[in-house]
Amino acid sequence: MNSKQKLAQQIFTVSHLKGEFRLRSGAVSYEYFDKYLFETDPIILKDISQAMSKLVPTNVDALAGLELGGIPLVTILSQMTGLPAIFVRKVAKSHGTCKLAEGGETQGRKLLIVEDVATSGGQIINSTCELRKLGADVSDVLCVIDRETGAVENLAKENLTLHSLFTMSELRSLAKSL
Repeated sequence: MNSKQKLAQQIFTVSHLKGEFRLRSGAVSYEYFDKYLFETDPIILKDISQAMSKLVPTNVDALAGLELGGIPLVTILSQMTGLPAIFVRKVAKSHGTCKLAEGGETQGRKLLIVEDVATSGGQIINSTCELRKLGADVSDVLCVIDRETGAVENLAKENLTLHSLFTMSELRSLAKSL
């Protein structure tokens, strides 16, 4: 068993749920990966981050983790790559510094968006638009799981390339082959 198969099995075993789930996109799914179950397990989180670090483009200035699921990933990924982490809120906070992005400057920097699961890409697109308004250069997105439900196509329309550690079908296939 290779390390990618083992990681797929870990993620599948810990976070795969069956039932009826309404996704952020509004779609209903009868299969769900509870990302917080794999993101709060220190061993799996470290293994995911090590695997994701190999997918980080070389021309990136900083890693931009989206609230909430991208934050633990970007924190560990920052440690693994040596790249600074930026925490991106869904909405700029209304008090204090009133920032959308915390932890560093975005203007003029090449950012890699880091997310846990990509479904339609809606929140990624919203956050990217806001980061671009702040002067960030964003062209790539890295996620753990691409649900294969339109994110690749929707992001491409916004000049974004999605890189995923696993597609949903690959995760299912690898986990079941063990």
